[in-house]
Order: sequence, then structure tokens, then C-alpha cells
Amino acid sequence: MACGLAWSLLAQSGAAKAADTLSTGQTPGHAAGMGEEPPPGQTPVPLVESRPLSFAPLVRRIAPTVVNIAVTRESETQHKLPSSVRGTPLEHRYRERMRQHWNDLLEAGSGFIIDPDGSIVTNGHVVADADRITVSLMDGQEFTATPVGIDPLTDIAVIKINTGKPMPYAQWGDSRLVQVGDWILAAGNPFGLGSSVTAGIVSARGRDIGASPFDDFLQLDAPINPGNSGGPTFNMAGQVVALNTAIVSPTGGSVGLGFSIPSEIVRPIVETLRKTGHMDRGWLGATLKDSTNPLGAQVTEVDRDSPAAHAGLRRGDIVTRLNDERVESARFMIRAVAAAAPGKTVALSITRHAQPLELKALVGHRPLTEDTDPH
Repeated sequence: MACGLAWSLLAQSGAAKAADTLSTGQTPGHAAGMGEEPPPGQTPVPLVESRPLSFAPLVRRIAPTVVNIAVTRESETQHKLPSSVRGTPLEHRYRERMRQHWNDLLEAGSGFIIDPDGSIVTNGHVVADADRITVSLMDGQEFTATPVGIDPLTDIAVIKINTGKPMPYAQWGDSRLVQVGDWILAAGNPFGLGSSVTAGIVSARGRDIGASPFDDFLQLDAPINPGNSGGPTFNMAGQVVALNTAIVSPTGGSVGLGFSIPSEIVRPIVETLRKTGHMDRGWLGATLKDSTNPLGAQVTEVDRDSPAAHAGLRRGDIVTRLNDERVESARFMIRAVAAAAPGKTVALSITRHAQPLELKALVGHRPLTEDTDPH
């Protein structure tokens, strides 16, 4: 599996360099003078020196921390076969359940353990409205999980199992250090088949796929399929740098367009869910759109009796600063307000009819009904 560009350089040192990559999560350093033109007659130094000869050492390390999740939902009406089950080993199990209990709906997903007590991170859409959540470990043991908390706005959830003994758990990595082109390993339960891993690279950062106002996905080319939702993306040090969440596919299968939520977003939400069971976000009650002249977020609508209305915001106002931060887009404004603690007063610098104004707004509690509305 060595990179063809550098195959001739790996006769003895390639394995050692690959091992260093696996243990540190860093790409081997470039040689001195990288980026400069080589002297005449000298062979250029390749930018890519090696890649792991095998992901097996990494897989052995992280596999016990990844779990398969089966969710049962009750329904009073007969349902079509879910796409995540069709054509998989779960299809037979599903049909048998349907013959006996037409009110059971079975779907599959993934997750990963984050502490020795059995706390598990997954996607909200995997476990939302579940009547029963069954977690399967790598060794085949099954446990019934209890929900801890779900954040619908970011599609992040925490569940918990009690095994009576300390569990192997994954370590968090810093997604801010992830670069486009870095190797990653995705793990999960595609199509309900069971534990599976795929390798690839980070194709892009900061992707907005229209899922919520907080979209900031890593785009991956590692194959991700239905059932992988809620599984982890690992860096080469075996640390979780993202939560696998969505794919874009005209066929329903992987076409190399997978999207994961970076750990810099997932981790603080997970910690809050573990402490309180829910996310309490700030809210102003103003609908926004991007403004270019001046640069900022333009108010297109103000909800009646909302914090924005009480602060004096009007339709057409352009917010240019929030406290000491420059507002460059509506998305930035939405995220900044959501991150503010309800009950906190924020300073708004606005432009109204080309005139600068300063307002104070008391941040309110974001209503649950606003979780899919960009206010």
C-alpha cells in the first residue's frame, strides 16, 4: 500500500516512518529545502514520502471502542422496509419481527464509547424517538442503552450502557489540526453488517450541506454508507476527530462524499448533554441574511415580543459587530448568539439607513420549535 511516488524510497525506512505516523498522528516531516527548486541535475524530493503499509495496528487499537446500534420504534401502521436494512443481514430479522409484531420498526446505526462507564456518542437521528436501543460490542455482547441527551440542532446524541466493568474508550482528537489531505479512518456499522472500517482522506473542510445553521462538516472520501451514522472518524493517532453523520449519494450507497461533524463542535456539546441532558442555546428572534454593503448580517424579520424586538432591532438593520467580534455573515451571527448564555446581555453595532447605532440585547432561551429555523 505504499505510495507509488515514493516506493523506491521505502526499502528499509518506510515501515518505521509508517509506524511513527500511526503512533503520533502526524505526517512525516519534509526534508530541508522543501518547496525550493532543486539544483540542476538533482532529483526533486517528493512531497509525499510514505503512507501506512497497513492500518491493522490502528484498527486493533480503536475497534473495541466502536459499537453497533440497533433501534426499535413502535408504530401503529405497517411500514416499508427501511433503506438502512434492505439488502443486509438485518432484512431477514426485520421481516421476521414484522410477521410477529407489525408495530416494530428496526434500524441500524453506529456509535463510540467515550468513557470507562459506558457513555456512547452517536447521531441524534439514530436514536431519536427510540423505544428500545440495543448496543452490540465488538465481542458480540449486547446491552440495552438508555438515552442521556439529544441535541436536534447539531444531530448529536449521548446514550449509556451499564456493563458492570470498565469499558475501552476512544480518545478525543483536535479537529482544528486536521488538514485537507490528511489520512483518516472511518468506523461503523454499514447496512447493519457489523463492525467495519474504511480509509480515506479529508477532502475539504467547512462544508455546508443545509442540514442546520451550524453546518461545518469535514468532507471525507472514505466510504460511508447508511448504518455508519454516529460512527467515529479517527486520525492516524487513533483519536476521534469527527462524528460521521451524512452522505450525498444518488444511489443510496457511498460515492466518496461523506460528511462528519468536527470534534471541536461535538466534544463540548457531548459534555453538556452528559451534564444536563439538553442544550440551552441563546436566541434573539431575528431572521437574518448576509449583507455585503456594509459587511454583516441583515435583519429580514423580527419576531414579535422577542429579545430582538425588545432591543430595538428592526427589519433592514445590518448587524456589523456582536460585542467585540466582527459579524461577517448571517451564519456567524446565528452561531455567536446560540453560543451566548441565555440571560446574558450582548452589544450590537448596527447600521440603519447608513447611520451607525449601538443597541443592547438580552439573550433569550432558544425555543425547541426553533431547532430547524435559522433565528
